[in-house]
Amino acid sequence: MASTISSGTATVTHSGDGKYRFALVSLTSLFFMWGFITCLNDILIPHLKAVFSLSYTEAMLIQFCFFGAYFLVSLPAGNLVKKLGYQRGIVTGLVIASIGCALFYPAADFAVYGLFLGALFVLASGITILQVAANPYVNALGSEETASSRLNLTQAFNALGTTVAPYFGAILILSVATGAVGELGHAQAEAEVVKMPYLFLSATLAVLAIIFAKLKLPVIESHVEQNSTGEVSYKGKTSATQSMHLVLGAVGIFVYVGAEVSIGSFLVNFLGEEHIVGLKEADAAKYITYYWGGAMVGRFIGSAVMQKIAAGKVLAFNGLVAALLVLIAMYTSGEIAMYAILAVGLFNSIMFPTIFSLALRDLGPHTSQGSGILCLAIVGGAIIPLLQGVMADSMGIQPAFILPVVCYAFIVFYGAKGSQLS
Repeated sequence: MASTISSGTATVTHSGDGKYRFALVSLTSLFFMWGFITCLNDILIPHLKAVFSLSYTEAMLIQFCFFGAYFLVSLPAGNLVKKLGYQRGIVTGLVIASIGCALFYPAADFAVYGLFLGALFVLASGITILQVAANPYVNALGSEETASSRLNLTQAFNALGTTVAPYFGAILILSVATGAVGELGHAQAEAEVVKMPYLFLSATLAVLAIIFAKLKLPVIESHVEQNSTGEVSYKGKTSATQSMHLVLGAVGIFVYVGAEVSIGSFLVNFLGEEHIVGLKEADAAKYITYYWGGAMVGRFIGSAVMQKIAAGKVLAFNGLVAALLVLIAMYTSGEIAMYAILAVGLFNSIMFPTIFSLALRDLGPHTSQGSGILCLAIVGGAIIPLLQGVMADSMGIQPAFILPVVCYAFIVFYGAKGSQLS
């Protein structure tokens, strides 16, 4: 299926992806950055849990505030991107995310948990706008047939960010805090530790905003028809919500992000359990790298596999294996449980970009609206970890992992059947 794209004043029609390699390469830096920032939450959770003596439920408010921003901001972001275009939407998201990172400085100064949650919400609002703009942009920069493969390839660099972040956080946050607490006390140690990493991220995001404001990237131009009421109509549909594969895809994004974030959020504490491997926080945090590293490797593999095998089939297979691995982690102990839960990352790998591209299939001019709806569904990363936190407080960490198993069951259905519905 050909797409119409303009660059500068010229409008071109293409059926291949190679011509837009520069734009795709530029976008990979964004995927890396928001993956890195999002995964740092997995380090903040055990760190702030210890600093403020939080329960699991209270600690999961970090993910609730971060991913709750997707619920509140995604639809306005969709409208914003529709008006500004993908490139200016990206710049706007980078600026807001930079401000959110900078707000960690006063939050650390005052050592108030609520201020950290507020800073995370602002940061996540910027990331939400980036997601709404960048994901459909990558989807549109090439043929529809290779959209899942293309989005998996760029999302692999998102996974590279999530792979590097835990190691970075373990060294600069958890390890430093462990040495500082004895001398300064919890609150001051936290203030000294968190300021500089997030100020560095703020500066990096600001530089990226300037670069993307200057780049000459292709502009997407959709061919639309209007009905008698002036509404935009595409293949008889006036709204993205009239497409069942989009609606079910939104549920798929909700449960996938919820499962992935829940597992990542509990990894440090799970590996710290005596009957698992009894690792200290700083040591356990480094193992999160294997969880997210598996996602990175899996996306590179998945990008190649989906050139030959239908994306829906690959999605259903990965969902089934992920569910089985979580069950093994629930009902075993020691290194078997540890390696089973870490291996889930490999099979999580292709889920988000594949669900996203399958859900946006054949939406035409409703793509921006569809992207906003899908990004709204990322709120699953706020709700499901919080629910698992409540379950962990009442029944223990291991039994609480039944929640991600249920999430993966729906993903199996979507890959096998739901994504094919019109």
